[in-house]
Amino acid sequence: MTQKWDHLLFIHWPIPQEVMEAQIPAGLELDTFDGEAWLTIIPFKISDMRLRKMPPFPFLRSFLEVNVRTYVRRNGISGIYFFSMDADKLLAILGARVATLPYFHAKMKINKGAKGYYHYSSIRRGSSDAIFKGSYRPISEAYYPEKGSLAYWLLERYYLYSYQGGALFRGGIHHRQWRIHDAEATILKQNMIPFLLENSMNEEPLLHYASSRRVLFWLIKKVE
Repeated sequence: MTQKWDHLLFIHWPIPQEVMEAQIPAGLELDTFDGEAWLTIIPFKISDMRLRKMPPFPFLRSFLEVNVRTYVRRNGISGIYFFSMDADKLLAILGARVATLPYFHAKMKINKGAKGYYHYSSIRRGSSDAIFKGSYRPISEAYYPEKGSLAYWLLERYYLYSYQGGALFRGGIHHRQWRIHDAEATILKQNMIPFLLENSMNEEPLLHYASSRRVLFWLIKKVE
């Protein structure tokens, strides 16, 4: 399957390693950069979702999503582990849940305002209090992160992992290297990570913006 991702904000927080290790399922090893674990929230827009050599899915031409992820390794290979994935199209959510991904239904919107800011809001439906509200914009020229840098380590990941029913699952991801901007953001409200205490995120986040990227996915399969 392929998707196009637009107007992405990467909000990266350093988190104490012992805090994150308690949240990682068996079969995965927490990945760290210079001994520090990281957690990332990503609000963005999805468009042009389709299967290989097929037209876009009816009624799923465009929708919004917010991902919460951390960084893991398995057998020496780096990847991403998702804690939650909120979206505003129920059909996409149901399909992704079948594929073991931790999707939730949310009321979401994005608007472009003055001075190049994107205003983003996500409120999870149901009994959860999971909310993300904020504004962001790029503040630098676009660049490719250097290999070995923290930005490269955070962004260039080509396997995703999920955990369901006591089993671990893995899927492949492919895209060209991220071309990013430094970003600034005002986070009005954020409680997407209920297992973290407030003082676990007392440092200022590292912010990156990416305007667009085409992404390819392979089938998610159970890890034997």
